[in-house]
Amino acid sequence: MTTFTDAQNFSSTEITINRYVDGTLLVPESVENPPLVIIIAGSGPTDRNGNQSFMKNDMLKKLAEGLSENGVATFRYDKRVVKQLKAGIFDKNIRFDDFVTDAKSVVTYFKPSYDSIIIAGHSQGSLVGLLASESGVDGFISLAGAGNPIDQIILEQITKTAPFFTEDTKRVLETLKSGKTTADFPPALASIFNLDIQPFMMNWMEYNPQERIENLEIPVLIVNGTKDLQVSVMEAQLLKDHKADAELVIIKNMNHLLFEIDGDDLVNTKSYNELNHPIIPQVITSMLNFIQKDKSTIEE
Repeated sequence: MTTFTDAQNFSSTEITINRYVDGTLLVPESVENPPLVIIIAGSGPTDRNGNQSFMKNDMLKKLAEGLSENGVATFRYDKRVVKQLKAGIFDKNIRFDDFVTDAKSVVTYFKPSYDSIIIAGHSQGSLVGLLASESGVDGFISLAGAGNPIDQIILEQITKTAPFFTEDTKRVLETLKSGKTTADFPPALASIFNLDIQPFMMNWMEYNPQERIENLEIPVLIVNGTKDLQVSVMEAQLLKDHKADAELVIIKNMNHLLFEIDGDDLVNTKSYNELNHPIIPQVITSMLNFIQKDKSTIEE
């Protein structure tokens, strides 16, 4: 059993992997040959700390520091769209596969320096990390990651929140799945089906997390919370159902940002733009236990 502590010091170094990827490496100072966890952010223009321009909570920064305070090196990085937006660039040609390429580039960069590398992907980053893990790492951690493909998730969300757009959504998704873009969608769905993002969406829809996790031949940890408003516990169970030897951890009162929520959905939603919430300790403990077991297996 891993002991959870906040007494471990670590060094922090800014690293440029390539022209698309900049990040922060934390290395525990008193640990020889620590394992490395590569942390991959979720959807949107999310930076290495888990923040967007309109939403600041530092969840990935807190996660990284929580691990590195306990003997694990971490690398977290800005999504390439963050760098592009800072430069005033909007890349219409960006694809979901580009995020996977970036994650693989990070793995390649650190492989000569670390004997044990684990990928931890949050939300959309779970699927990115899952695909990147196929290229040879020592473990994979899904944090609030979906089990269903994105088209099914979109359809379920629309059916639940705006059922009068269900048939329109089905039609647009079928068109995209056939490999064609379309301008024939209700204006109310523009934030989802904007023509500029349709090629990205089509690429994302190619991947079914259940199918990909089934073929992963490394240790897997799946973590979700009972107060996650975006990814239900059922999604985590779907991943587990397709990876029988995976470890599934469901944390009571944990939300999508890995924070403990003592309140209703409004309190939950407000936490997305609050800096005062710590990462719930069970996340760190579960990850440390998994990493420790994974490292022991590698050493054997």
